[in-house]
Amino acid sequence: MAVITSCITSSLQPYVPSTENPWNKERVRHVYRRLSYDASKADIDNGLLLSPSELINQLVDESKDTPALPTPSWADFTYFDYQNMGLDFDDETQANHQELRMSLKNLMLTTGLKARMIMFWSNHFVTRLEDYYTSNHLYEYYATLEQHALGNFKDLTSDVGLTSAMLLYLNGFQNRKNNPNENYARELYELFTLGVDNGYTQTDITETAKALTGYNDREHWTAPITFNPDKFDDSTKTIFTQVGNWGYDDVIRILFEEKSPLIASHICRKLYTYFVSPTPNEDVISEMASVFEIDFNISTVLKSLFKSEHFFDSKSIGVQIKSPYDMFMSYLNVTRFSIEPDYFEGFQWFTSTLGQTMFEPIDVAGWQGDKDWINSSTLTGRWRILEWVVWHTWENYTEELRTFAKRSSDNSNDPYIVAKSIIDRFMPLNLHTAEDYQTATDIFKHDVPENYYEDGIWNLDWDSVPFQVILLLLHLIKIPEFQLK
Repeated sequence: MAVITSCITSSLQPYVPSTENPWNKERVRHVYRRLSYDASKADIDNGLLLSPSELINQLVDESKDTPALPTPSWADFTYFDYQNMGLDFDDETQANHQELRMSLKNLMLTTGLKARMIMFWSNHFVTRLEDYYTSNHLYEYYATLEQHALGNFKDLTSDVGLTSAMLLYLNGFQNRKNNPNENYARELYELFTLGVDNGYTQTDITETAKALTGYNDREHWTAPITFNPDKFDDSTKTIFTQVGNWGYDDVIRILFEEKSPLIASHICRKLYTYFVSPTPNEDVISEMASVFEIDFNISTVLKSLFKSEHFFDSKSIGVQIKSPYDMFMSYLNVTRFSIEPDYFEGFQWFTSTLGQTMFEPIDVAGWQGDKDWINSSTLTGRWRILEWVVWHTWENYTEELRTFAKRSSDNSNDPYIVAKSIIDRFMPLNLHTAEDYQTATDIFKHDVPENYYEDGIWNLDWDSVPFQVILLLLHLIKIPEFQLK
Protein backbone atom coordinates (compact mmCIF):
# COMPACT_ATOMS: atom_id res chain seq x y z
CA MET A 1 0.00 0.00 0.00
CA ALA A 2 1.34 3.42 -0.93
CA VAL A 3 1.97 5.78 1.97
CA ILE A 4 -0.06 8.98 1.75
CA THR A 5 2.24 11.91 2.41
CA SER A 6 1.31 15.49 3.19
CA CYS A 7 1.62 17.98 0.37
CA ILE A 8 3.70 20.08 2.78
CA THR A 9 7.18 19.09 1.70
CA SER A 10 9.44 21.35 3.76
CA SER A 11 11.56 19.76 6.50
CA LEU A 12 12.02 19.89 10.26
CA GLN A 13 14.96 22.25 9.80
CA PRO A 14 14.52 25.55 11.69
CA TYR A 15 12.46 28.17 9.91
CA VAL A 16 14.53 31.17 8.82
CA PRO A 17 12.44 34.11 7.57
CA SER A 18 13.09 35.14 4.00
CA THR A 19 11.60 37.27 1.26
CA GLU A 20 9.66 34.25 0.02
CA ASN A 21 8.59 33.18 3.55
CA PRO A 22 8.54 36.32 5.69
CA TRP A 23 7.96 36.55 9.42
CA ASN A 24 4.70 38.47 9.35
CA LYS A 25 1.37 38.79 11.11
CA GLU A 26 -0.06 35.87 9.18
CA ARG A 27 2.56 33.52 10.58
CA VAL A 28 2.36 34.96 14.09
CA ARG A 29 -1.39 34.35 13.99
CA HIS A 30 -0.69 30.83 12.76
CA VAL A 31 1.45 30.22 15.85
CA TYR A 32 -1.28 31.42 18.18
CA ARG A 33 -4.05 29.51 16.38
CA ARG A 34 -2.20 26.20 16.63
CA LEU A 35 -0.32 26.50 19.93
CA SER A 36 -3.00 28.44 21.74
CA TYR A 37 -6.61 29.41 21.15
CA ASP A 38 -5.79 32.45 19.00
CA ALA A 39 -4.77 35.85 20.35
CA SER A 40 -5.57 39.54 20.67
CA LYS A 41 -4.10 42.18 18.37
CA ALA A 42 -1.68 43.21 21.14
CA ASP A 43 -0.43 39.62 21.40
CA ILE A 44 0.07 39.47 17.62
CA ASP A 45 1.91 42.80 17.54
CA ASN A 46 4.16 41.75 20.43
CA GLY A 47 4.83 38.37 18.83
CA LEU A 48 5.98 40.07 15.66
CA LEU A 49 8.72 41.83 17.65
CA LEU A 50 10.22 38.45 18.60
CA SER A 51 11.99 36.00 16.34
CA PRO A 52 10.03 32.83 15.50
CA SER A 53 12.23 30.80 17.84
CA GLU A 54 11.81 33.30 20.68
CA LEU A 55 8.03 33.30 20.33
CA ILE A 56 7.85 29.50 20.35
CA ASN A 57 10.12 29.32 23.41
CA GLN A 58 8.00 31.90 25.18
CA LEU A 59 4.70 30.10 24.57
CA VAL A 60 6.01 26.61 25.36
CA ASP A 61 7.97 27.64 28.46
CA GLU A 62 5.12 29.78 29.76
CA SER A 63 2.77 26.81 29.57
CA LYS A 64 5.33 24.40 31.01
CA ASP A 65 6.26 26.64 33.94
CA THR A 66 2.89 28.10 34.88
CA PRO A 67 1.69 26.87 38.30
CA ALA A 68 -0.79 24.03 38.45
CA LEU A 69 -4.46 24.84 38.74
CA PRO A 70 -5.34 25.32 42.42
CA THR A 71 -6.28 22.09 44.19
CA PRO A 72 -10.01 22.31 44.97
CA SER A 73 -11.26 21.70 48.48
CA TRP A 74 -13.16 18.64 47.26
CA ALA A 75 -10.19 16.97 45.52
CA ASP A 76 -10.16 13.98 47.93
CA PHE A 77 -13.82 13.95 48.97
CA THR A 78 -15.72 10.67 48.92
CA TYR A 79 -19.44 10.16 49.34
CA PHE A 80 -19.04 10.06 53.13
CA ASP A 81 -17.29 13.44 53.28
CA TYR A 82 -20.31 15.10 51.68
CA GLN A 83 -22.64 13.12 53.92
CA ASN A 84 -20.78 14.13 57.07
CA MET A 85 -21.03 17.80 56.07
CA GLY A 86 -24.74 17.52 55.38
CA LEU A 87 -24.27 18.12 51.64
CA ASP A 88 -26.06 16.45 48.76
CA PHE A 89 -23.58 14.21 46.95
CA ASP A 90 -25.09 14.59 43.47
CA ASP A 91 -25.54 18.35 43.68
CA GLU A 92 -22.01 18.89 44.94
CA THR A 93 -20.52 16.49 42.39
CA GLN A 94 -22.20 18.28 39.48
CA ALA A 95 -21.01 21.63 40.84
CA ASN A 96 -17.46 20.26 41.13
CA HIS A 97 -17.52 19.06 37.53
CA GLN A 98 -18.60 22.49 36.39
CA GLU A 99 -15.90 24.16 38.51
CA LEU A 100 -13.23 22.10 36.78
CA ARG A 101 -14.73 22.82 33.34
CA MET A 102 -14.60 26.52 34.09
CA SER A 103 -10.98 26.27 35.25
CA LEU A 104 -9.99 24.61 31.98
CA LYS A 105 -11.95 27.10 29.87
CA ASN A 106 -10.29 29.99 31.67
CA LEU A 107 -6.92 28.33 31.08
CA MET A 108 -7.73 28.30 27.35
CA LEU A 109 -8.03 32.08 27.52
CA THR A 110 -4.82 32.64 29.49
CA THR A 111 -2.28 29.84 28.97
CA GLY A 112 -3.38 28.31 25.71
CA LEU A 113 -0.77 25.64 25.01
CA LYS A 114 -1.08 24.14 28.47
CA ALA A 115 -4.86 23.95 28.10
CA ARG A 116 -4.48 22.55 24.60
CA MET A 117 -2.12 19.82 25.78
CA ILE A 118 -4.43 18.84 28.63
CA MET A 119 -7.24 18.50 26.08
CA PHE A 120 -4.92 16.61 23.72
CA TRP A 121 -3.86 14.06 26.31
CA SER A 122 -7.43 13.63 27.58
CA ASN A 123 -8.29 12.66 24.00
CA HIS A 124 -5.34 10.25 23.88
CA PHE A 125 -5.43 8.59 27.30
CA VAL A 126 -9.20 8.58 27.14
CA THR A 127 -11.55 8.17 30.07
CA ARG A 128 -15.24 9.04 30.16
CA LEU A 129 -16.74 10.76 33.18
CA GLU A 130 -20.00 8.85 32.82
CA ASP A 131 -18.11 5.65 33.66
CA TYR A 132 -16.83 6.79 37.06
CA TYR A 133 -18.75 10.02 37.77
CA THR A 134 -17.09 11.05 41.03
CA SER A 135 -15.33 14.40 41.03
CA ASN A 136 -12.34 13.21 43.10
CA HIS A 137 -11.50 10.67 40.38
CA LEU A 138 -12.01 13.32 37.71
CA TYR A 139 -9.68 15.76 39.46
CA GLU A 140 -6.96 13.13 40.01
CA TYR A 141 -7.04 12.23 36.32
CA TYR A 142 -6.90 15.82 35.04
CA ALA A 143 -4.27 16.84 37.59
CA THR A 144 -2.12 13.96 36.27
CA LEU A 145 -2.54 15.16 32.69
CA GLU A 146 -1.71 18.72 33.73
CA GLN A 147 1.38 17.65 35.66
CA HIS A 148 2.89 15.85 32.66
CA ALA A 149 1.27 17.75 29.79
CA LEU A 150 4.59 19.17 28.57
CA GLY A 151 6.88 16.92 30.55
CA ASN A 152 7.95 13.30 30.09
CA PHE A 153 5.71 10.95 28.12
CA LYS A 154 6.95 7.82 29.90
CA ASP A 155 6.06 9.33 33.27
CA LEU A 156 2.67 10.39 31.93
CA THR A 157 1.98 6.88 30.61
CA SER A 158 2.94 5.36 33.95
CA ASP A 159 0.99 7.73 36.17
CA VAL A 160 -2.23 8.01 34.17
CA GLY A 161 -2.68 4.24 34.12
CA LEU A 162 -2.95 4.20 37.91
CA THR A 163 -5.56 6.92 38.24
CA SER A 164 -8.86 5.65 39.56
CA ALA A 165 -10.59 7.10 36.49
CA MET A 166 -8.49 4.96 34.14
CA LEU A 167 -8.64 1.85 36.33
CA LEU A 168 -12.43 2.06 36.22
CA TYR A 169 -12.87 3.11 32.60
CA LEU A 170 -10.67 0.39 31.08
CA ASN A 171 -11.45 -2.30 33.65
CA GLY A 172 -8.13 -2.40 35.47
CA PHE A 173 -10.18 -2.54 38.67
CA GLN A 174 -11.61 -5.85 37.46
CA ASN A 175 -8.21 -7.30 36.48
CA ARG A 176 -7.20 -9.70 39.22
CA LYS A 177 -5.33 -12.96 39.73
CA ASN A 178 -7.31 -15.95 38.43
CA ASN A 179 -9.77 -13.58 36.73
CA PRO A 180 -7.77 -11.40 34.31
CA ASN A 181 -9.22 -8.57 32.28
CA GLU A 182 -7.12 -7.65 29.25
CA ASN A 183 -8.82 -4.38 28.31
CA TYR A 184 -6.24 -1.93 29.64
CA ALA A 185 -3.27 -4.02 28.44
CA ARG A 186 -4.74 -4.01 24.93
CA GLU A 187 -5.42 -0.27 24.85
CA LEU A 188 -2.04 0.51 26.42
CA TYR A 189 -0.42 -0.94 23.31
CA GLU A 190 -3.06 -0.40 20.63
CA LEU A 191 -4.02 3.21 21.37
CA PHE A 192 -1.72 4.73 23.98
CA THR A 193 1.80 3.77 22.90
CA LEU A 194 2.33 1.54 19.84
CA GLY A 195 -0.63 1.77 17.51
CA VAL A 196 -2.97 -0.87 16.13
CA ASP A 197 -1.26 -4.24 15.43
CA ASN A 198 2.13 -2.60 15.71
CA GLY A 199 4.86 -4.48 17.58
CA TYR A 200 2.83 -6.61 19.99
CA THR A 201 1.00 -9.94 19.94
CA GLN A 202 -2.03 -11.33 21.73
CA THR A 203 0.41 -13.20 23.97
CA ASP A 204 2.03 -9.90 24.96
CA ILE A 205 -1.42 -8.56 25.88
CA THR A 206 -2.28 -11.65 27.91
CA GLU A 207 1.03 -11.62 29.79
CA THR A 208 0.86 -7.86 30.35
CA ALA A 209 -2.63 -8.14 31.80
CA LYS A 210 -1.27 -10.55 34.41
CA ALA A 211 1.42 -8.03 35.36
CA LEU A 212 -1.19 -5.29 35.78
CA THR A 213 -3.30 -7.20 38.30
CA GLY A 214 -3.77 -6.19 41.93
CA TYR A 215 -5.29 -2.73 41.66
CA ASN A 216 -8.63 -3.95 42.95
CA ASP A 217 -9.31 -2.50 46.40
CA ARG A 218 -11.30 0.52 47.55
CA GLU A 219 -13.30 1.30 50.66
CA HIS A 220 -16.30 2.61 48.75
CA TRP A 221 -17.26 3.19 45.11
CA THR A 222 -16.18 6.84 45.45
CA ALA A 223 -12.89 6.05 47.21
CA PRO A 224 -9.46 5.79 45.52
CA ILE A 225 -8.41 2.42 44.14
CA THR A 226 -5.41 0.85 45.88
CA PHE A 227 -3.11 -2.11 45.26
CA ASN A 228 -3.70 -5.43 47.01
CA PRO A 229 -0.74 -7.85 46.70
CA ASP A 230 -3.05 -10.79 47.44
CA LYS A 231 -4.90 -10.13 44.17
CA PHE A 232 -1.71 -9.78 42.13
CA ASP A 233 -0.68 -12.56 39.76
CA ASP A 234 2.86 -13.30 40.92
CA SER A 235 3.57 -15.91 38.26
CA THR A 236 6.42 -15.62 35.76
CA LYS A 237 5.43 -13.59 32.66
CA THR A 238 7.05 -13.09 29.28
CA ILE A 239 6.56 -9.58 27.88
CA PHE A 240 8.36 -8.64 24.66
CA THR A 241 10.83 -11.54 25.26
CA GLN A 242 11.71 -10.38 28.79
CA VAL A 243 10.94 -13.04 31.42
CA GLY A 244 10.23 -12.41 35.10
CA ASN A 245 7.66 -11.90 37.83
CA TRP A 246 6.71 -8.57 36.36
CA GLY A 247 4.38 -5.97 37.87
CA TYR A 248 2.99 -2.61 36.79
CA ASP A 249 6.27 -0.63 36.88
CA ASP A 250 8.03 -3.43 35.01
CA VAL A 251 5.47 -3.27 32.20
CA ILE A 252 6.19 0.41 31.62
CA ARG A 253 9.95 -0.13 31.84
CA ILE A 254 9.95 -3.08 29.43
CA LEU A 255 7.62 -1.31 27.01
CA PHE A 256 9.90 1.71 26.70
CA GLU A 257 13.07 -0.40 26.65
CA GLU A 258 11.88 -2.70 23.89
CA LYS A 259 9.61 -0.50 21.78
CA SER A 260 10.89 3.08 22.01
CA PRO A 261 11.11 3.68 18.22
CA LEU A 262 7.53 2.48 17.70
CA ILE A 263 6.24 4.53 20.64
CA ALA A 264 8.00 7.66 19.40
CA SER A 265 6.58 7.26 15.89
CA HIS A 266 3.04 6.63 17.11
CA ILE A 267 2.95 9.63 19.45
CA CYS A 268 4.69 11.96 16.98
CA ARG A 269 2.16 11.03 14.31
CA LYS A 270 -0.65 12.06 16.64
CA LEU A 271 1.12 15.29 17.58
CA TYR A 272 1.72 16.04 13.90
CA THR A 273 -1.88 15.50 12.81
CA TYR A 274 -3.11 17.54 15.77
CA PHE A 275 -0.80 20.52 15.36
CA VAL A 276 0.08 20.58 11.66
CA SER A 277 -2.12 18.73 9.17
CA PRO A 278 -4.60 15.85 9.13
CA THR A 279 -2.49 14.33 6.33
CA PRO A 280 0.71 12.88 7.85
CA ASN A 281 4.13 13.63 6.40
CA GLU A 282 6.02 10.46 7.26
CA ASP A 283 9.46 11.99 6.68
CA VAL A 284 8.82 14.79 9.17
CA ILE A 285 7.21 12.38 11.64
CA SER A 286 10.33 10.20 11.42
CA GLU A 287 12.50 13.23 12.16
CA MET A 288 10.31 14.13 15.11
CA ALA A 289 10.44 10.56 16.42
CA SER A 290 14.26 10.64 16.37
CA VAL A 291 14.13 13.68 18.63
CA PHE A 292 11.40 12.29 20.88
CA GLU A 293 12.97 8.88 21.37
CA ILE A 294 16.05 10.34 23.08
CA ASP A 295 14.26 11.04 26.37
CA PHE A 296 10.52 11.29 25.55
CA ASN A 297 10.46 14.97 26.53
CA ILE A 298 7.23 16.40 25.16
CA SER A 299 8.36 20.05 25.23
CA THR A 300 11.53 19.23 23.30
CA VAL A 301 9.79 17.48 20.41
CA LEU A 302 7.10 20.16 20.23
CA LYS A 303 9.69 22.93 20.05
CA SER A 304 11.48 21.12 17.23
CA LEU A 305 8.19 20.91 15.33
CA PHE A 306 6.95 24.42 16.05
CA LYS A 307 10.25 26.06 15.06
CA SER A 308 10.51 24.16 11.78
CA GLU A 309 10.22 25.17 8.16
CA HIS A 310 7.47 22.59 7.95
CA PHE A 311 5.28 24.18 10.61
CA PHE A 312 5.69 27.66 9.10
CA ASP A 313 5.20 26.50 5.50
CA SER A 314 2.37 28.46 3.88
CA LYS A 315 0.75 25.11 3.02
CA SER A 316 0.45 24.39 6.76
CA ILE A 317 -1.73 27.43 7.35
CA GLY A 318 -5.50 27.10 7.38
CA VAL A 319 -5.62 23.35 6.70
CA GLN A 320 -7.35 22.22 9.90
CA ILE A 321 -10.98 22.50 10.96
CA LYS A 322 -11.60 24.05 14.36
CA SER A 323 -13.06 21.93 17.12
CA PRO A 324 -16.06 23.46 18.92
CA TYR A 325 -13.77 24.63 21.73
CA ASP A 326 -11.32 26.02 19.19
CA MET A 327 -14.09 28.02 17.60
CA PHE A 328 -15.53 29.56 20.75
CA MET A 329 -12.29 30.23 22.59
CA SER A 330 -10.67 31.61 19.45
CA TYR A 331 -13.57 34.02 19.01
CA LEU A 332 -13.19 35.26 22.59
CA ASN A 333 -9.41 35.56 22.40
CA VAL A 334 -9.51 37.47 19.11
CA THR A 335 -12.22 39.91 20.16
CA ARG A 336 -11.59 40.07 23.92
CA PHE A 337 -15.28 40.79 24.28
CA SER A 338 -16.62 40.56 27.81
CA ILE A 339 -19.07 37.79 28.51
CA GLU A 340 -21.64 37.32 31.23
CA PRO A 341 -20.64 34.53 33.66
CA ASP A 342 -23.78 32.45 33.10
CA TYR A 343 -23.31 32.77 29.35
CA PHE A 344 -19.70 31.61 29.62
CA GLU A 345 -20.85 28.63 31.65
CA GLY A 346 -23.35 27.96 28.86
CA PHE A 347 -20.51 27.30 26.44
CA GLN A 348 -20.54 23.76 27.82
CA TRP A 349 -23.98 23.29 26.28
CA PHE A 350 -22.86 24.96 23.03
CA THR A 351 -19.88 22.65 22.52
CA SER A 352 -21.88 19.57 23.48
CA THR A 353 -24.50 20.45 20.89
CA LEU A 354 -21.72 20.54 18.30
CA GLY A 355 -20.23 17.18 19.31
CA GLN A 356 -17.59 17.98 21.94
CA THR A 357 -18.53 17.45 25.58
CA MET A 358 -15.65 18.12 27.94
CA PHE A 359 -14.74 15.01 29.99
CA GLU A 360 -16.75 12.80 27.58
CA PRO A 361 -14.80 11.80 24.42
CA ILE A 362 -16.99 9.75 22.10
CA ASP A 363 -15.16 6.44 22.74
CA VAL A 364 -11.81 5.01 23.82
CA ALA A 365 -10.21 6.19 20.56
CA GLY A 366 -11.29 9.78 21.25
CA TRP A 367 -12.57 12.43 18.89
CA GLN A 368 -10.93 12.01 15.50
CA GLY A 369 -11.27 15.74 14.79
CA ASP A 370 -10.88 17.69 11.56
CA LYS A 371 -13.65 16.77 9.08
CA ASP A 372 -15.47 14.79 11.76
CA TRP A 373 -16.33 18.10 13.41
CA ILE A 374 -18.36 19.29 10.42
CA ASN A 375 -21.56 17.99 8.87
CA SER A 376 -24.73 19.66 7.64
CA SER A 377 -26.19 19.70 11.14
CA THR A 378 -23.15 20.87 13.09
CA LEU A 379 -22.22 23.53 10.52
CA THR A 380 -25.60 25.23 10.73
CA GLY A 381 -25.43 24.71 14.48
CA ARG A 382 -22.12 26.57 14.55
CA TRP A 383 -23.65 29.48 12.67
CA ARG A 384 -26.71 29.63 14.91
CA ILE A 385 -24.79 29.44 18.19
CA LEU A 386 -22.19 31.98 17.06
CA GLU A 387 -25.03 34.32 16.16
CA TRP A 388 -26.20 34.07 19.78
CA VAL A 389 -22.68 34.87 20.96
CA VAL A 390 -22.42 37.88 18.64
CA TRP A 391 -25.78 39.26 19.72
CA HIS A 392 -24.78 38.74 23.35
CA THR A 393 -22.09 41.39 22.88
CA TRP A 394 -24.55 43.76 21.21
CA GLU A 395 -27.01 43.38 24.07
CA ASN A 396 -24.53 43.62 26.94
CA TYR A 397 -21.29 45.27 25.81
CA THR A 398 -22.18 47.36 22.78
CA GLU A 399 -19.25 49.75 22.95
CA GLU A 400 -16.75 46.89 22.93
CA LEU A 401 -17.70 46.37 19.28
CA ARG A 402 -16.47 49.88 18.49
CA THR A 403 -13.29 49.34 20.49
CA PHE A 404 -12.63 46.11 18.60
CA ALA A 405 -12.94 47.88 15.24
CA LYS A 406 -10.64 50.70 16.34
CA ARG A 407 -7.97 48.35 17.60
CA SER A 408 -8.13 46.09 14.57
CA SER A 409 -7.83 48.91 12.05
CA ASP A 410 -5.72 51.39 14.06
CA ASN A 411 -8.79 53.63 14.09
CA SER A 412 -9.04 53.96 10.30
CA ASN A 413 -11.91 55.85 8.70
CA ASP A 414 -11.65 53.81 5.50
CA PRO A 415 -14.44 51.17 5.62
CA TYR A 416 -12.46 48.76 3.42
CA ILE A 417 -9.44 48.91 5.76
CA VAL A 418 -11.68 48.47 8.81
CA ALA A 419 -13.52 45.50 7.31
CA LYS A 420 -10.36 43.80 6.03
CA SER A 421 -8.57 44.28 9.34
CA ILE A 422 -11.41 42.48 11.14
CA ILE A 423 -11.55 39.73 8.50
CA ASP A 424 -7.81 39.15 8.84
CA ARG A 425 -8.16 38.73 12.60
CA PHE A 426 -10.41 35.70 12.12
CA MET A 427 -9.33 34.10 8.86
CA PRO A 428 -6.13 32.03 8.57
CA LEU A 429 -6.24 32.49 4.78
CA ASN A 430 -7.07 35.40 2.52
CA LEU A 431 -10.58 35.38 1.09
CA HIS A 432 -10.65 33.94 -2.42
CA THR A 433 -11.18 37.14 -4.40
CA ALA A 434 -11.11 40.91 -4.13
CA GLU A 435 -14.85 40.78 -4.66
CA ASP A 436 -15.21 38.78 -1.42
CA TYR A 437 -13.54 41.58 0.50
CA GLN A 438 -15.69 44.14 -1.26
CA THR A 439 -18.85 42.21 -0.41
CA ALA A 440 -17.85 42.16 3.26
CA THR A 441 -17.05 45.87 3.11
CA ASP A 442 -20.44 46.67 1.59
CA ILE A 443 -22.15 44.74 4.37
CA PHE A 444 -20.12 46.66 6.93
CA LYS A 445 -20.98 50.00 5.31
CA HIS A 446 -24.65 49.26 6.00
CA ASP A 447 -26.97 52.15 5.10
CA VAL A 448 -24.56 55.01 5.78
CA PRO A 449 -24.70 57.32 2.71
CA GLU A 450 -21.82 56.60 0.34
CA ASN A 451 -20.72 60.21 0.15
CA TYR A 452 -19.97 60.16 3.88
CA TYR A 453 -17.33 57.51 3.19
CA GLU A 454 -16.07 59.22 0.03
CA ASP A 455 -15.67 62.57 1.76
CA GLY A 456 -14.02 61.08 4.86
CA ILE A 457 -16.84 62.31 7.10
CA TRP A 458 -17.62 58.86 8.55
CA ASN A 459 -15.37 57.45 11.25
CA LEU A 460 -15.44 54.82 13.97
CA ASP A 461 -16.97 57.21 16.49
CA TRP A 462 -20.28 57.25 14.60
CA ASP A 463 -23.30 55.95 16.50
CA SER A 464 -23.91 53.30 13.84
CA VAL A 465 -20.48 51.63 14.16
CA PRO A 466 -21.29 48.95 16.79
CA PHE A 467 -24.18 47.72 14.64
CA GLN A 468 -22.01 47.83 11.53
CA VAL A 469 -19.49 45.57 13.29
CA ILE A 470 -22.33 43.22 14.24
CA LEU A 471 -23.38 42.95 10.60
CA LEU A 472 -19.83 42.17 9.53
CA LEU A 473 -19.38 39.52 12.23
CA LEU A 474 -22.65 37.83 11.29
CA HIS A 475 -21.39 37.71 7.70
CA LEU A 476 -17.94 36.39 8.62
CA ILE A 477 -19.09 33.45 10.73
CA LYS A 478 -20.71 31.91 7.64
CA ILE A 479 -17.62 32.19 5.44
CA PRO A 480 -16.01 28.70 5.13
CA GLU A 481 -12.53 29.98 6.05
CA PHE A 482 -13.89 31.04 9.46
CA GLN A 483 -14.01 27.35 10.44
CA LEU A 484 -10.32 26.83 9.66
CA LYS A 485 -7.19 27.34 11.70
